[in-house]
Amino acid sequence: MDKNPRILRRQIEISGDFSDTVHPLLRPILLARGVRSDAEYATELKGLLKPEMKGLPEAAALLADALERNRRILVVGDFDADGATSTALALLALRDMGAQQVDFLVPNRFEYGYGLTPEIVAVARQSSPELIVTVDNGISSIDGVAAANALGIEVLVTDHHLPGDALPDAAAIVNPNQPGCPFAAKSLAGVGVMFYVLSALRNELRARDWFASRGIAEPNLGNYLDLVALGTVADVVPLEQNNRILVEQGLRRIRAGRARPGIRALLQVAGRNHQRLVASDLGFAVGPRLNAAGRLDDMSLGIRCLLTADESEALRVAAELDELNRERRAIEQSMQQDALRALERVQLGGEDGEGSDDELPFGICLFDDTWHQGVVGILASRIKEKYHRPVIAFAEGDNGLLKGSGRSIPGVHMRDVLDLLAKRHPDMLEKFGGHAMAAGLSLPREHYPRFAEAFDALLREQLEPAALTATLHSDGELPAPALNLETAQLLRDAGPWGQQFPEPLFDGVFRVINQRLVGERHLKLVLAPDDAPQQAIDAIAFNIDTRQWPCAEAQRLQLVYKLDVNEFRGRVSPQLLVEHLEVAD
Repeated sequence: MDKNPRILRRQIEISGDFSDTVHPLLRPILLARGVRSDAEYATELKGLLKPEMKGLPEAAALLADALERNRRILVVGDFDADGATSTALALLALRDMGAQQVDFLVPNRFEYGYGLTPEIVAVARQSSPELIVTVDNGISSIDGVAAANALGIEVLVTDHHLPGDALPDAAAIVNPNQPGCPFAAKSLAGVGVMFYVLSALRNELRARDWFASRGIAEPNLGNYLDLVALGTVADVVPLEQNNRILVEQGLRRIRAGRARPGIRALLQVAGRNHQRLVASDLGFAVGPRLNAAGRLDDMSLGIRCLLTADESEALRVAAELDELNRERRAIEQSMQQDALRALERVQLGGEDGEGSDDELPFGICLFDDTWHQGVVGILASRIKEKYHRPVIAFAEGDNGLLKGSGRSIPGVHMRDVLDLLAKRHPDMLEKFGGHAMAAGLSLPREHYPRFAEAFDALLREQLEPAALTATLHSDGELPAPALNLETAQLLRDAGPWGQQFPEPLFDGVFRVINQRLVGERHLKLVLAPDDAPQQAIDAIAFNIDTRQWPCAEAQRLQLVYKLDVNEFRGRVSPQLLVEHLEVAD
């Protein structure tokens, strides 16, 4: 029962001051994304914000002391791609800076859940660490840090998630979102935070004459930017300028063949050409394969892939990750079918009802006791994309708890919603945390029906019905002469594109020359601009509704699309990537 989205053309409310080096076609696109000048568009390393973050001096001193005293350091990571890249970055750089005793521990999500819990501290204790460094977690680990302190283990928290009302009693905390932090780029991923910590550590060690006195070559932190780019894109954080710099510089190193063997191997098993890599390849090809380890097995496998310097070992582990990703996709498809059938029953209101999105809750909660705990986040994302409303999907956890993963839409801050629910119903949630667009939680199974009702009721308070219709923001109509390979390459090179710095979308009416189904659910088209019927161009729409398409009656189509470069069997050509299509009047 999908509704057609609203198609709105972006309004440009600011003026710009670009030089002739910025193509005229790009200028309105950049202005619509808030970029007003060459300086704001630049992605050179010299444009990175200086490491002026609350807690950085203390963190650098803590780590430098640990290196000088040869203390045992344990990095405790998270089980997603950001956590894996953060962990690998910390280990590689610390070892390159002279750390002799540094190892990692990643909680198995099915046994211990997220963060530095007291249970994970108990596991960590077995390796006798003297300093625990959290990456991509820890800001909400009040009990875990307290447990470490009680054992005489110091804790350095590095995180980017939003803090709660209280902070852990750590020896140092680095998080741009903690109260009082002046750092302007609040959207750093966990791997970006760790990059800044390591930069501050290198400066501290340099000031102590550490490198020169011990004959250690100062590491070039730029050599780790492939990891920073991968974690930043995979975590879907906003690509404001600081993150765009980190991602672009990492992409340049990967394209130049200077990536870690593990990243090269993951690109190879995904069938991606590293020389033509764009940010979306990291998000849709590399990230999911890395994440598959944490979703179905143990993220230690993914971290080993990133850490190894051996090409053959990297390929072997990447092949394992690729197989896990295939398994994850199969599980996801089955769960998605279950969820869609359940929601269609709600829409139909019974066997003889009429379908309507109005029957759906404003906030959708889904649960099935056969679902896989590691895949509910992807399921929530898929259902959110289809119905354009906040979704939380649950699976069975341990000890009578359900583990949920939520995905949101613009205008709904998922973590804040959960926080308000927890305050209104203090006994309902076991724990929660996350971001504006994604969050995780756990609750006793018996509270699920009450939670689903409360979640929907709260969203009905906050949202107007119009907010439940998706909006596609178009950058306008491309003239027929611009539908060529040169423009497609220009747009591709103008990135990196990503969250809150979206790849350009265009709209227009096209005549249908040919249409056919490929790969079961993809619609392959040959089109021509309505005002240039002799100018044919290829197009593809992925994961279409096969009950509607191909459509023999469709002679003209209204499209919203991206103009991209297609490479197939050595042939390079422009292609429209269709985001939305409907029959034109």
